[in-house]
Amino acid sequence: MAFFNSGSRALVEILTRLQSAERPLPVDHTFFEFGSIKYHVQASAEDPENVQLSISTPSLSHEAAPSPGLPEFTLQETRNTYGGFAEVVEPARDGYALTLRLNFSGLARPKDRARAIRQVSLVQSVVLSSQLKHILGGLAPSGATKLVYNHRHPFFVSRTPGKISAIFPMRFRDDTDLAVATSFFQELQEAGSSQSRAPRCSWSPIPPPELRGESVHHLTTNGGFVSFGTYVCA
Repeated sequence: MAFFNSGSRALVEILTRLQSAERPLPVDHTFFEFGSIKYHVQASAEDPENVQLSISTPSLSHEAAPSPGLPEFTLQETRNTYGGFAEVVEPARDGYALTLRLNFSGLARPKDRARAIRQVSLVQSVVLSSQLKHILGGLAPSGATKLVYNHRHPFFVSRTPGKISAIFPMRFRDDTDLAVATSFFQELQEAGSSQSRAPRCSWSPIPPPELRGESVHHLTTNGGFVSFGTYVCA
């Protein structure tokens, strides 16, 4: 999931421009990234120190019960991450999952403000990572949960006693890519089994048992299934 570890360049650019402007700039700007992450940035010339940032992220699991906002554990993690220069606004702006009121006036040094802006650019990562932790913690002891990082290419997570597995259906358009990838996955499986600290990797041309009962549409592949297993404490 690319956006887990990448910050928003557009957000960095907007916030940096606001902080470096010689005179207060009014801003009321909406933009999208990765096709489904929506941002809204608002600031007024009368109150330039306070910037409102709203974000709407896709749900990682469509199987989870819909919620009008973010759960408290995600809001708390956001407060812990940005508490030095941001406040969670409740309720969030209409149509968004989270609204933050940013105020960098307490950061006197330019490099501290730049660092804070880079942190803010990762807000979607904080929200999505928190969702993922919650989903993994609530996995049923059997079956699998579908996660969506791309509406056309979901993957699955499953839990068995002492282990959590991530299962990726692999699809390739080019026959050469398919041949290279299949060979690579087989070698990766062999290499992973010899490294005690590495997550266990397995490849199968058919769906693994954990995906029994899932929609055929999501299990149709030409590159098989790659699984990574991580052992956890019971």
